[in-house]
Amino acid sequence: MTRLIFLGPPGAGKGTQAQILSQRCEVPHISTGDILRAAVKAKTELGQKADGYMSAGELVPNDLMLGLIRERLGQADTANGWLLDGFPRNVEQAEFLDRLLTEIEQTCEFVINLEVPDEELVARMLERGRKDDEESVIRNRLEVYREQTEPLIDFYQGRQLLRSVDGNQDLDTVTQVLQTIVKQDPEATPEVEPDIKSEAKP
Repeated sequence: MTRLIFLGPPGAGKGTQAQILSQRCEVPHISTGDILRAAVKAKTELGQKADGYMSAGELVPNDLMLGLIRERLGQADTANGWLLDGFPRNVEQAEFLDRLLTEIEQTCEFVINLEVPDEELVARMLERGRKDDEESVIRNRLEVYREQTEPLIDFYQGRQLLRSVDGNQDLDTVTQVLQTIVKQDPEATPEVEPDIKSEAKP
């Protein structure tokens, strides 16, 4: 059973790694974007509400997003596990997810935190050449991410679920480290984390 949450700033490669791990573990890679698109396409009640906000160019409200997560994790393809990417984004959402998992009798095995220095993240995103990837915009996005995520890191560290991985390496090396984490016993002691970090070094 593989149930993981991916944390990491924009440009850290969490989406790419989650997709690779999703294929190897044969569980769905669920991102907030995927959830919204699937719900809108399926024309569920929540999906139709979300579509109204999205069509108007507005952000989907937090309570509606939480309802969509509940709906998504209740679908048949999540029976053997899931990889959550982009959710939760703050402690309020993490607390909701905790309650939801208890309610549906599931547990999250690990929370993967991909660590990449800001300068490397900026360089990666500038390289992509997207319209909204100007340096000032990128640095602002990173600042907002840090503000939201610092409390999340403490939240999951306190539950002994956090596994920090050096994401400033080649793709295959990071993938290997993540596969090592997945194979571990979820009841492993906190001493596992330093081992993971040491394995992540080039």
